[in-house]
Amino acid sequence: MLMENNRTEFKQDLNDKLEKEVVAFLNNREGGVLYIGVDDNGKGIGVSNLDDTQLKIADRIKNNILPSTLGLFDIVTESVDNVTVIKILISSGPEKPYYIKKNGMSPNGCFTRTGTSTQQMTTSMIDDLYSKRIHTTLRNIPSPRQDLSFAQLKIYYQERGLELNDKFANSLELLTPDGKYNYVAYLLADENGVSIKVAKYAGTDKVDLIENEEYGYCSLVKATYNVLDKLKIENATLAKITSSERIEKNLVDPIPMREAIINAIIHSDYSKEIPPVFEIFADKMVFTSYGGLLPGQSEEDFFSCSSMPRNRELMRVFKDLGLVEQLGSGMSRILKVYNKNIFKISEHFIKVEFPFSVPLNLLSTNNGDINGDINGDINGNINGDISRVLLLLEKQPSVTAKQMAEVLQISPRKVSRIIKELKEKEIIVRIGSNKTGYWKIQHK
Repeated sequence: MLMENNRTEFKQDLNDKLEKEVVAFLNNREGGVLYIGVDDNGKGIGVSNLDDTQLKIADRIKNNILPSTLGLFDIVTESVDNVTVIKILISSGPEKPYYIKKNGMSPNGCFTRTGTSTQQMTTSMIDDLYSKRIHTTLRNIPSPRQDLSFAQLKIYYQERGLELNDKFANSLELLTPDGKYNYVAYLLADENGVSIKVAKYAGTDKVDLIENEEYGYCSLVKATYNVLDKLKIENATLAKITSSERIEKNLVDPIPMREAIINAIIHSDYSKEIPPVFEIFADKMVFTSYGGLLPGQSEEDFFSCSSMPRNRELMRVFKDLGLVEQLGSGMSRILKVYNKNIFKISEHFIKVEFPFSVPLNLLSTNNGDINGDINGDINGNINGDISRVLLLLEKQPSVTAKQMAEVLQISPRKVSRIIKELKEKEIIVRIGSNKTGYWKIQHK
């Protein structure tokens, strides 16, 4: 059964206390969850006119609370005791104190959570929070350029069945208080100077760099999709064939990997002009975003499933486009599979290190167990080392000849001869350049 606590509040129906409860959670260090349609005992009683009620809630939160709550709340439905209720997820806001607009920044407008109750904030509490308020949010930083276009962003919205009208820059908070494009707009524009690096190394350290790709100078949304595609290719699927089944496993669990990529991009501190970096080693993937914990945020807050977003405007756009499902969902998906110790948090950086389920440099020594039996010769006469090369190309299309020689423990000359033979037989084809392309297997 659901229970009220410091982060959970129940309301039987939508009433005039909505803004008060939301403000309290915005001012809470860990945010919170507000249920509509649940009684004080945690029993679900349901909500009538679900769609209409959700629209009213969203409108009241957006229009009746200051500073802006854009990107700080999410409204979903949930089944409680076999009835449908409304669940409002509220993140801890980065610009405390939040307050009810009509009552101003005063004890009558500012609230916080104390145990299971909502209390008025004192004047000294309000003054203290205001003095620590973060004013250098991206929306207040002017874009280095004002001749921005947003064709890419509009296409992504259209693909989701959404349209950006003539006032989208205002509704998405892409303008500074004086009406100029801000740094959020710059990041989302068709052209900018921001580039995300994906580096690949032959070994377990940074000694032998074999690939260094830049994804950017375009909308951050497009760059994100490019990074996701690149790392999906690099996240090889290893197969083990037993007498009864074929078992497949990626180097890194795909769902936490995807969430960590998006988290690193959304929560990076772009005000310092240091974009996130993604690195691939022989035994792990390491994702680094600039900007440590937010002021006032503890590691416990960071790992909670509703920690405060650094760039709520980006969070809003990524949520609109389906890259983020709901507040806090990314961290919960990561911690469902991996331990917290994969995170390394320092004053200026946050790193997440995903160890490979099987290091790439062990593929050859465990060839029989991992790769299973290829059997089924191609055109009746390809086996042995050629089958091993094909299997490696299938699992890692972007693998280089040098890597193939190291992994399979055969000479680079032999690898070149095998690749040449497979190309001549039109079994494989090279897509893209020698440096940045990949191999495609035509048929088996």
